[in-house]
Amino acid sequence: MSFRSAIFESTAKPGSPYLYRIRLALRGMIVGMEIDYRWRGDVSDDELVELTSSHGGNPESGWWERVRPHSLGWVTGRLGGALVGFANVAWDGGDHAFLLDPKVRPEQQRGGIGTELVRRAAEGAARAGCTWLHVDFEPHLRGFYFDACGFRPTDAGLIALR
Repeated sequence: MSFRSAIFESTAKPGSPYLYRIRLALRGMIVGMEIDYRWRGDVSDDELVELTSSHGGNPESGWWERVRPHSLGWVTGRLGGALVGFANVAWDGGDHAFLLDPKVRPEQQRGGIGTELVRRAAEGAARAGCTWLHVDFEPHLRGFYFDACGFRPTDAGLIALR
């Protein structure tokens, strides 16, 4: 198994929190990690500031407290209780959901966590009755969203407001 590959083994029973074992090959060794994924899982503003800072983002204290009331939901990924991944889903109250701010700790990237966050975000939006999940991204993330996550190219428009 290569470094970039991962095997997801469900260890959750129906109705229990989502818990998956991810085995990664790292320098010839199999490393087992328990990632606890939760739809609308508890997460604090401080945790999101720290996660955003961990990969060079521009965190803003109070962001999550302002955004959370407008979210359809979000997905958290935790390893040993520590937040290692997060994805937010906004919506229009009807058919359209929007994937925003997915992030994974740099030392945990390229192991399938981001892909699983997006998959669960899509499941949560579908359960809420949404028909579409939209995303926009920087060009260097094209492979992640189109190849790993299954988004497809579509025509869209954008107006720069600042």
